[in-house]
Amino acid sequence: MKRDAIETIQLPTANRQLQTYHVREPRKFGRPAKPFTRIAYAAAHVVADPWSTGEPWLEAAADWDATIAYRRHLWSWGLGVAEAMDTAQRGMGMDWPASLELIRRTLDAAKGVRGAVVGCGAGTDHLAPDPHLGVERVIAAYEEQCTAVEKLGGRIVLMASRALTACAKSPDDYGRVYDRVLSQVKDPVIIHWLGEMFDPALEGYWGNRDHAKAMDVCLDVIRRNANKVDGIKVSLLDKDQEIAMRRRLPKGVRMYTGDDFNFAELIEGDAQGHSDALLGIFDAIAPAASNALSALAAGDRAGYHDILAPTVPLSRHIFRAPTRFYKTGVVFLAWLNGHQDHFVLVGGQESARNLLHFTELFRLADAAGLLADPALACRRMRQFLATRGVA
Repeated sequence: MKRDAIETIQLPTANRQLQTYHVREPRKFGRPAKPFTRIAYAAAHVVADPWSTGEPWLEAAADWDATIAYRRHLWSWGLGVAEAMDTAQRGMGMDWPASLELIRRTLDAAKGVRGAVVGCGAGTDHLAPDPHLGVERVIAAYEEQCTAVEKLGGRIVLMASRALTACAKSPDDYGRVYDRVLSQVKDPVIIHWLGEMFDPALEGYWGNRDHAKAMDVCLDVIRRNANKVDGIKVSLLDKDQEIAMRRRLPKGVRMYTGDDFNFAELIEGDAQGHSDALLGIFDAIAPAASNALSALAAGDRAGYHDILAPTVPLSRHIFRAPTRFYKTGVVFLAWLNGHQDHFVLVGGQESARNLLHFTELFRLADAAGLLADPALACRRMRQFLATRGVA
């Protein structure tokens, strides 16, 4: 699709020069007319309150109105919202009390939106990791958060536990914890296996640093509790590992891809199956994701890839190592597109990426047709560059 250049901006380059860049007209995206053939959750970010008097590295302060407005934006594109996950800086700025309030507000907002779906993160992040913890305390922490989510009427996404990683002595300890917690949940949950590239504190999850061996432990847990597991979200950024695990899941248990590098291929699937989606990048590319999923539902695989292909380099850039800083890029794009009035993150993480990272993000978002208002995006990019000493 031909897109004409409609704005110009001076962008810094690696050789410390400014270069004229021509911004093209945005791609046109339409709201979905029919349901998708894939379940698709966007893990949603939190909009910080820039007026807060709290110290940003120490206290989470959310702009609740702007945060909930962004969830309405995601629902309007037919996407579900995965709430209080790592994209919302869970355990990386947002503690459990703030996360529970976020869940409550999102569930309340969803009641007024036809078709709105919400998955709610429940974990153990109110329990400080300690090698001397017993697994019974980890179980109790999971029970506390699962009970709180169920009391609000939420669907549980069972998050990986830093406390369990710290104190587990063997893979059997993981089985003991998950068997106990899953035996008590009211409705089937999505288990979230978050890799160490997203959270270094989770290295060795399931009792193994080798992902293939860890997968065996996880699959044993799922098989024993298949009636309590809707699916597994795998965030390892390894498509071959995900496909291998997908093919071994019990019938009726879904694979939710958390692979922000290879999502297009994994969601499309193959003759032996496909992955559904629970992705942080869908927060940033909601219009494109929605239109691509509509094309896939219509059997238009060429259209699906035409839309998503340019979003993959954008996603790989946002999620590049250190991957845990991807929230900075997600929020930056939301700001460029006018979804919030500032580029401030919970925990002060707007400082987590370098100048050229943001410059390349701007170019890649334009290449994907995702700068919805190029004039606004250019104004805000110039504003940002000025704060970094580039004018």
